[in-house]
Amino acid sequence: MENYTFNSLDLQLEGLVVSPTSTVPVYVSFLLFYLLILTANLGILLLVALDRNMHQPMYLLFCSLPVNDILGNSIMVPRLLVDLLLPPPQRIISYYECVIQAFTTHMYATASHSVLIIMAFDRYVAVCEPLRYAAIMTSRMVVKLTVSAWGVAFVLVGVLLGLTIRLNRCRTLISNPYCDNASLFKLSCESVLINNIYGFIFTVLLFSSSVGSMVVTYGRIAAVCVVKKNQSMNSKALKTCSTHLFVYLVMLLSGTLIITLHRYPQYSDARKLCAILFHIIPGILNPIIYGAQSGEVRRFFRSKLMCGRKSST
Repeated sequence: MENYTFNSLDLQLEGLVVSPTSTVPVYVSFLLFYLLILTANLGILLLVALDRNMHQPMYLLFCSLPVNDILGNSIMVPRLLVDLLLPPPQRIISYYECVIQAFTTHMYATASHSVLIIMAFDRYVAVCEPLRYAAIMTSRMVVKLTVSAWGVAFVLVGVLLGLTIRLNRCRTLISNPYCDNASLFKLSCESVLINNIYGFIFTVLLFSSSVGSMVVTYGRIAAVCVVKKNQSMNSKALKTCSTHLFVYLVMLLSGTLIITLHRYPQYSDARKLCAILFHIIPGILNPIIYGAQSGEVRRFFRSKLMCGRKSST
């Protein structure tokens, strides 16, 4: 008969299965990725805060992505680095820390979708209603959109974790490199039917709203470009929208892959790696892609480079 430990406050993380010879290279790689995420995203936030030319709706909305990337990775990667140096039996995490980590993890994923939805609306107004852009995208509208994006994510994830917290636990092993909702409710020996139903509704609602908004937004942008046949407008639309769409597709494909692999236990190692990369890759790509596409960012670094050359001469 299987032994159960009910409502233990100490949980064991399964973590990544890494051979002893690969531990150091994997550790150094994740550490460098994390430092790059912090440096790039904090740099973007400071740049937007200090440069008055970037106090525009597009950049203020974009600031939500660096904040989300920093929070999402800071709650996951440092703990992962510590666990890589420990043998599996010593990878212990408290239940309360695990709940906070799960909440932050799902907030990161949900806010990524909601923030990109409001950024798609901003791009639509900029391309299709350029003369009314300043009147529509006011400071008040930017605040409303930002609060809505984070507020909706907070409520949806709060209910998701609330349904899991109510369950009694009879197991202690988290079969994941970090805590998430699925790993937590799998610790219970009670019925998780309600959790599965809400999780399904949550996932369908999030994905359908984000995919639907992208299809509608970019469909209208494409229609306007085709009808007006304005080369300047088409170039602007391609420049401003391609970056946003690329970042969204990377996030969408990563999330879909993780959800799919959750259904196949035999691919647990691949799922764990994908779950980690879901945090790391967007965190690295977002500031690089948006920074490379932004004329204001390029001008800022160009001016600093010129000042550096003048001072050296």
